[in-house]
Amino acid sequence: MGLELLVRIRTIFGGEPDTVAAGTLAGAGCFRCDRCGYAVALHELDEVPSCPNCGGSEFRRASMFGERSMAEPVGPVLEEPDWLDEAREALVTPGGYLAYEEDERVRVVMLQEGWTRVGRSLSAHVRFDDPTVSRRHALVNYQEDAVRILDDRSLNGVFVNGARVDMRELEDGDQVAIGRFNLHFISLREGDSEPAPESLDSATVG
Repeated sequence: MGLELLVRIRTIFGGEPDTVAAGTLAGAGCFRCDRCGYAVALHELDEVPSCPNCGGSEFRRASMFGERSMAEPVGPVLEEPDWLDEAREALVTPGGYLAYEEDERVRVVMLQEGWTRVGRSLSAHVRFDDPTVSRRHALVNYQEDAVRILDDRSLNGVFVNGARVDMRELEDGDQVAIGRFNLHFISLREGDSEPAPESLDSATVG
């Protein structure tokens, strides 16, 4: 609380705000990485994270509006995780899916026709309670002929295969970066599915 008050006083009087380190409590608000400008939105009891863009450990309090990143973030492009093939093989219903790992668990979400909200908000269909994710981060529109993802005015953007996008049609195998999370889009068509292996724990995937 004292650190937050100090930051506010120095900001009001035109001084350069102090940096806050990863792993500390800095209060609610928007903070930007002191190295690359990547923004995180903290709740009151959130610890300052390490920067998912550059790995930096120091942040400065900033406004959510009227400031831009010092460098345009580039989304990560990672090798396919070991669990992805197993998750795909477990699917039996044709459709579109988002598969990702959270808290050391694999989760697979089947997209419903229409809009799917992704973000930190309690109203999000796919919710990440994490300061690197905006309350309203992305929208996924699922139709029979196409699946599209849109940036829902997020702080740091939506990345598909490493490229920042405002809107993009998703294809099977695309990798989507939302904050520090990497989601994998799976498109399962008629005839692609096989019986799920008995060894797969359905409570772990899905």
